[in-house]
Amino acid sequence: MKFEDLQKVLNQVSDTTVVMHFWATWCRPCLEELPFFERLNTEYSTKKVKFLLISMDFPKDAETSVKGFLARNKVQSKVVLLDEPDYNHWIDLIDKEWSGSIPATLIINTKMQKRKFFEGKVNVEIFTEELKKMWTVTIQN
Repeated sequence: MKFEDLQKVLNQVSDTTVVMHFWATWCRPCLEELPFFERLNTEYSTKKVKFLLISMDFPKDAETSVKGFLARNKVQSKVVLLDEPDYNHWIDLIDKEWSGSIPATLIINTKMQKRKFFEGKVNVEIFTEELKKMWTVTIQN
């Protein structure tokens, strides 16, 4: 996936809350928290919340590293490989405060014009509360 495609998701006006989680198979904290996002994906599957796991692995490693990891760990969430080597071109478009390190997660609801960005491994309680707030705002309007 090119960033232009990801940008369409970012700019699409929708009442669905989108969770974009940036990770890689070579990032230990990323792998440690992936089960948390898998659990949330299952818990919110009937709600207007969509999870997108965005792999930052090198495209040449996709077949071996990424696909193998996903199969071994039975990952059910939607996963895309971001094929954009020039990080400086697009990182600020995700969040102006993002240094570019991973894991990183963005919760966004374009219709409500709400977004929350997390850099580093998320605090489960704080992240869950933010997601609930964003989703609750959606169903109230």
